[in-house]
Amino acid sequence: MALSRAGDGTPVPTPAATGSDAAWLEQAVALAADNVAAGGGPFAALVLRDGRLVGRGVNRVTRDNDATAHAEVVAIRDACRRLGQFRLTACQLVSSCEPCPMCLGAALWAHIARIVYAADRHDAARGGFDDHEFHRLFDAPRSAWPVPVERVPVGDPAAPFVIWRDCLERVDY
Repeated sequence: MALSRAGDGTPVPTPAATGSDAAWLEQAVALAADNVAAGGGPFAALVLRDGRLVGRGVNRVTRDNDATAHAEVVAIRDACRRLGQFRLTACQLVSSCEPCPMCLGAALWAHIARIVYAADRHDAARGGFDDHEFHRLFDAPRSAWPVPVERVPVGDPAAPFVIWRDCLERVDY
């Protein structure tokens, strides 16, 4: 096994450049277990491009007091920073657990080409992380959501989009 450097500079053992899904998933699961031992949450994720590790993340929600610091989001941020781009179209996300809706949304916005995971949402629920309600929430009418989400009319709410559309220097994402 070769060593590469994670976004924070720590050595990371990596399977061969064309490592199999199972080998990468085993690494993600081991990283998640190590994160629990270090006081973090039981989740880890890797971003690969051409069989090489380009980003890594562990759950840092409680460590950073950041509700968005899920492993997949941290790994996507790391990959974007290391690659110097926000589109990860040629990349694969490898997660120790099925991504929650927020992490799936982040992967979709990053244009990740493929996602593989080890444990599923049912395993996470048995461990005390029940995302079922989030997965079901989007199927329910907004009036049934536990948090009100409503549109409030204001002057010209579409003005930023008109300016964006007309901006010749914009970078589409």
